[in-house]
Amino acid sequence: MKRVLGIAMVFGLVGALTVMAQEVKPGKVDVVDFGAGVKLEMVLVPAGKFKMGFTKKELADFKVDLQENIKKFTKKELGKKEIEEVNLIMNFQGKQHEVTLTKPFYMGKHEVTQEQWESVMGKNPSDTKGAKLPVTEVSWNDCQEFIKKLNAKTDGGYRLPTESEWEYSCRAGTSTAYSFGDSLTKSDANIDSGGSKAVGSYKPNAFGLYDLHGNVWEWCEDWKADYPAGAVTDPKGPATGEYRVLRGGSFLFNVSFARSSYRNYFSPTFRVVGYGGFRLARTK
Repeated sequence: MKRVLGIAMVFGLVGALTVMAQEVKPGKVDVVDFGAGVKLEMVLVPAGKFKMGFTKKELADFKVDLQENIKKFTKKELGKKEIEEVNLIMNFQGKQHEVTLTKPFYMGKHEVTQEQWESVMGKNPSDTKGAKLPVTEVSWNDCQEFIKKLNAKTDGGYRLPTESEWEYSCRAGTSTAYSFGDSLTKSDANIDSGGSKAVGSYKPNAFGLYDLHGNVWEWCEDWKADYPAGAVTDPKGPATGEYRVLRGGSFLFNVSFARSSYRNYFSPTFRVVGYGGFRLARTK
């Protein structure tokens, strides 16, 4: 595989640690040629500082949305079991805290597509086929196997994003519920629909990244864990655990679960049928 380095637009914020919404611009794009017309684009994301997680108001709003979603799904008022489920989900969301990322990194411009997966792995596990659709039905462990083979064929350094890198990339300098503001519609992202869509079908955020809201859930590197009590720098999460974190929501879920701060998790062996995929990160 041949790497072709091309510059799209350059951040005007060199060396700044706090990324403000009005200063954010799409970054340098690194293009990796897989051959046979298949390419991977990685966007350079600057170092910075941000508030990770729900604000108190947003968390309260989300709890109301969550309760309504569960009532809609079960077609009844919340009982003891449903209340316990709500509390479990809410407790995992944690408290907002300050995170500093001291080094720039590359983030996949899009979710990994089926043609990219197949060019590395030789087969396509997705239930709904389409070259430009995000690859699905891949577990966290499957993603690691893909990354291992990709690194062997390239200059290396590819990995899953940490949970903090993912949210920082999604927010792109914003402090609102979504990277486009405090509301999100079906014209902004693939949410609450009948299936995944080709990557890049919706507008990008200020970093030039696509589909961080909706389309398919995206695996992160981190084990599931409670947030730290205070500010942290370059967090990696715990060394061991039972579940791995996913972010971003999917076409199958409504707008509530596509928030920049919403956290989900599954076993690393679980293949998220039809609505779970991933995007790559790379150390600069």
